[in-house]
Amino acid sequence: MTLPVPNLDDRRFQDLVDEAKRMVQQRCPEWTDHNVSDPGVTLIETFAWMTEQLIYRLNRVPDRMYVKFLELIDVRLFPPTPARTPLTFWLAAPPEANQRIPANTKAATIRTETEQAIVFSTVEDLEMVACSISFIATEAAGSDERVDRTEELRRGGKFAAFSRVPKPDDALVIGLSEAVPSCAIRVRLKCTIEGVGVDPKDPPLVWESWDGEAWHDCQVDSDGTGGMNRDGDIVLHVDDTHTAAVLDGRRGGWLRARLVAAAPGQAAYNASPQIQSVEAATVGGTIDGVNAEIVDDEVLGISDGTPGQRFAVRRVPVLAGAGDPVIEVSSDDGWMPWNEVQHFAAAGPDDPVFVLDSAAGEVLLGPAVRQPEGAIRQYGRVPVQGEQLRLRSYATGGGKGGNVSKGAISILKSSIPYVARVENRHAARGGVDGEDLENAKRRGPIQLRTRARAVTAEDFEQLSREAAPELARVRCLAAGEGLEAGSVRILVVPAAPEEHGRLRFEQLIPDEDTLTAIASQLESCRLVGTRVLVEPPLYQGVTVVARLRSRPRASASRVEAAALDALFHHLNPISGGPDGNGWPFGRPVQAGEIFSILQAVPDVELVEDVRIFGADPTTGARGQATQRLEVAPNSLVFSYEHQVRVEPA
Repeated sequence: MTLPVPNLDDRRFQDLVDEAKRMVQQRCPEWTDHNVSDPGVTLIETFAWMTEQLIYRLNRVPDRMYVKFLELIDVRLFPPTPARTPLTFWLAAPPEANQRIPANTKAATIRTETEQAIVFSTVEDLEMVACSISFIATEAAGSDERVDRTEELRRGGKFAAFSRVPKPDDALVIGLSEAVPSCAIRVRLKCTIEGVGVDPKDPPLVWESWDGEAWHDCQVDSDGTGGMNRDGDIVLHVDDTHTAAVLDGRRGGWLRARLVAAAPGQAAYNASPQIQSVEAATVGGTIDGVNAEIVDDEVLGISDGTPGQRFAVRRVPVLAGAGDPVIEVSSDDGWMPWNEVQHFAAAGPDDPVFVLDSAAGEVLLGPAVRQPEGAIRQYGRVPVQGEQLRLRSYATGGGKGGNVSKGAISILKSSIPYVARVENRHAARGGVDGEDLENAKRRGPIQLRTRARAVTAEDFEQLSREAAPELARVRCLAAGEGLEAGSVRILVVPAAPEEHGRLRFEQLIPDEDTLTAIASQLESCRLVGTRVLVEPPLYQGVTVVARLRSRPRASASRVEAAALDALFHHLNPISGGPDGNGWPFGRPVQAGEIFSILQAVPDVELVEDVRIFGADPTTGARGQATQRLEVAPNSLVFSYEHQVRVEPA
């Protein structure tokens, strides 16, 4: 049961004035002029205005009391979470020695007149390893033997990259002088192909890197050879697991180009490319970046030797999901690390632990509590008087504003030699604003009832949000909603960037790490016998085809763009729906609702026709037109290629 928030006095200015006039009539009947021109009425209105200000301040007291109640039951505001995206640094020229990008290197979006630059920082060092070719070989399908072609190339000869009649799993194997994890590698080929070859834009060819035990796919940034049809450069992004290993008695970092079976409608190789020259060089590297500023070695203060000390962090809030903060305390043996805990309940008097209030930016040390028998129990170690405390590293910033689109990051804020440019090859995701007080009020009673135990659907949703604050939405489906008894399904929607309400479908798939974190949290809280499944919801693609009539002299193109924006904003799984908090799970899409959305678009005179089609966002297949599109209880809608035609008045 939620605690009621009292409204101590709900009177407003006019109520106070009317009440004063009634008292005047009762107690001063000779005062008959109650018009606003009367000086007495002016005084009444003046005091009514002053009283209204006092009432406003009085009604704010319960909020502060509510915050204190939340603190007593250990409810703290969720801090923001930072958006993340891989940052790719491109070198001006291949390096002769290894090039290092240090942690906390900053890159940003372009600053405009209306928007501030959004800054991202690298979380780790990136080593761009200088490399060259040391070994070339070919490998036939079904064979573990590789044919060395290195000397053949050195003598100016050429060789067939694959079998005379190319078959799937034929491979060209390249040995680099060093392993190049997380690096962008330029492979320069001099090659030709005779006869009818493959489609240069879609060859049945994959590039892979070796981690010592298995091959992993490399992302092809660009292929100037058209699938080895002509001379050119191939730029590959090598997996971060790439490791130097020994193959055929040679040590190196191994890459290979492997043929795959052609898909239906895809042209296959009819003849093998002839390789005349192979060169390799490092041209860039990729490392994760977060929408945050990393603060290192911040001094918090000096201990006074008493229990329950509090130390303020200079930069607030401290972000969740951007590393684990570690407190270090000075001692005769140097800086000693202390570990963060959620509470002090299990801490002994010698345990070096602390609690961090991320939203408020406070470090709390263990208190001393008097026991019923009169003894004093210390929860957590107390630093000796005079010892200094510092926060080794933490991140500040974050929020959903960091969910920028692909290619938005292009400004290098840190000066690094030989780096020509920076970019994000993928859209950023995971940025969520910090929790507000109103949401904490609703969460407090749930947490008080839950007590870290998952029983009801609300319990599962609450604990899932605590495990993964970077999520945009969480929904729990229990027995009776398409599930068997004893089963619970947790549907999670990650925060994703939007452009005029538009989302990319692949951005709605949560990371495996997020799913694992939620499952691990719920495993320790669920009832015995409860089966928990954590997964993304099913997405029901929706295509709206509409015909509108614009007002006279209105621009048809502007009306069309505004109508499309309205559809994408409304039929949005994260920020759409009737209340703007995301389309409700299982809510059908009806033509009448779409009519009202389009009719509210500026300069729309009349909505002539609306048709709704179900669509598969993965294949693009479209169903039959309908006036009501049903959505399953475990599904959300996803806008897919709306079409609007605007006819002039």
